Amino acid sequence: MKHLFDLVGRIFLSFIFLFEAYDSIKFFNDTKVTMTSYGLTWRQDMLLYGAIFVLILGGSLILTGYRSSFGAILLLLYWVPATFIIHSFWNDPIELQRQQSIEFMKNIAITGGLIMVMVNGSGRYSIKRLFATARVPGAD
Repeated sequence: MKHLFDLVGRIFLSFIFLFEAYDSIKFFNDTKVTMTSYGLTWRQDMLLYGAIFVLILGGSLILTGYRSSFGAILLLLYWVPATFIIHSFWNDPIELQRQQSIEFMKNIAITGGLIMVMVNGSGRYSIKRLFATARVPGAD
């Protein structure tokens, strides 16, 4: 049962990153405007394309279970700085602090999930394990 929950947890965890990549692609120009409002003006296209690449690659690696620890590290390199830049509730006006603090803590919880995947790996149900246990017909 533990392995099934590992799989379900990886699926749920990967979807937030894959959805964020989709959203960044669909609303590319709006995302650049948001980046400007947070002071991220240096090479916006490169940063945004890089973020989308990391989100898709990291989310896919966690979803499939192939090199899921590497995928978690990639996502942590993006997620932690983005959390502190975007949800810096301590800098926000009092009327926004509560909502931003909730978003900040949500991202910290997701960071915890990524750390768990990084440390524990993907579990029994993964593409990596499927490749490792598959037998090639006629190879004997």
